[in-house]
Amino acid sequence: MGEHAAGLMRHMGDGSGYDLAWQDVREAQVAAMNERLQERIDAVKLVGFRAREAGVTKIERLEDVVPLLLPHTAYKSYPESFLSQKRWDRLTKWLGTVSPYPVDDVDLEGIDDIDEWIERLAQAGHYVSCSSGTTGKSAMLVGSLTDMEWSSRDAVAACAWGSGIAPARDRLVFGLAPVAAVPRNHFIGQALFAAFGIEGSERFTYPVPPITIGSITRMVTLRKAMADGTAMPDDLAEFERVSAERQAAMDAASGIAAEALIAARGEKLYVSGMWAALHAVAGEVRKRGYSGADFHPENTCYIGGGLKGAQLPGDYREFIFDTFNLKPERNFQMYGMQEIGTAMPRCREGGRYHVPPWLVCLPLDRDGETLLPMGQGPVEGRAAFFDLSLDGRWGGVISGDHIEIDFSPCACGAHSPSIRDNVTRIKDLAGDDKISCSGTVDAYVRGVA
Repeated sequence: MGEHAAGLMRHMGDGSGYDLAWQDVREAQVAAMNERLQERIDAVKLVGFRAREAGVTKIERLEDVVPLLLPHTAYKSYPESFLSQKRWDRLTKWLGTVSPYPVDDVDLEGIDDIDEWIERLAQAGHYVSCSSGTTGKSAMLVGSLTDMEWSSRDAVAACAWGSGIAPARDRLVFGLAPVAAVPRNHFIGQALFAAFGIEGSERFTYPVPPITIGSITRMVTLRKAMADGTAMPDDLAEFERVSAERQAAMDAASGIAAEALIAARGEKLYVSGMWAALHAVAGEVRKRGYSGADFHPENTCYIGGGLKGAQLPGDYREFIFDTFNLKPERNFQMYGMQEIGTAMPRCREGGRYHVPPWLVCLPLDRDGETLLPMGQGPVEGRAAFFDLSLDGRWGGVISGDHIEIDFSPCACGAHSPSIRDNVTRIKDLAGDDKISCSGTVDAYVRGVA
């Protein structure tokens, strides 16, 4: 790692990074991205291809990095046949196009499904955290042990800054939602528990089967087969059985979680989950005759994501906060994505997501080709980032999000760039999401793999 990147990353841990003005770190960020290009141009095949295609050999200004940003679709550019035909050798070769480290040290003998493939990769030091692709095709994001450790420390620091709660190991920790069983989530969950959980206590885990990438892929693939009429009777019976078992587990889980929370109501709690699951648990708590008056006044929570399609009453937030005696300012929220390794915590006063200096936010036009003017006031556009903390893959990515970022000081007093809490998927705004370079990237990756 170069000295400029290391200098920016040293601000992680004490909260100082969230108060650095963009103008004060811009030159160091450009120099750090150039350091990373020189380190990785020959190591990451896809980056080398993009650099040669664009004629970029050095990053001297922010505009120079735009052609080197990879579309988020690059991480799902493998042919679906690699999965359906269980071609783990070909899928591993594809992974090598986006990894800076050789992946030919993985034992591929006897692998039956994608979950086993991910486990074999982890055994060799390649941690693949897949997104839960609703189309049946997951993004596969390779990372190193360095990345897992960094994201873990960063998550704790971001949570402490965003919530104002010190990691004093004085809380009972409750996970109240199913979590995707991928390495990054596991590392971060363990780190948060170690930082905030009472020593010797056990983390409450929502009592439902873990969400594995293999299970998601199988279910979505079967739904597609059902839609086009190719599903076999045995497949349909298995689909109905698994769906019924999971629904029964979900129905029972909220009651089990409510009982555990009621038993712990006198302790300071750290509650994490999704809005829909928390609303169901809160309802069960109320049915048993308990409310916020019965819970500790210093509880905190980490509620991730939106509603994910769940239909909840208009006052769902207030209902959850009132049930568990949670003050809104202690609701830690962050903006992030699997493609990057850094969290952007939301401040309590301004309600905005703050971008630390080792994460370069680059607002682009809708096609992902042009960097928009930045530096003064708010800018709206497609979110792209260069995460200088990433070790196990290239840090530059073009996302599918539309954001409004402001480079002026926030109402909370912090001087770092901040993103308004109205992030929207571009496909929801425009009906589709096409990044100009996606076709070229996909063609190259398929050709190499």
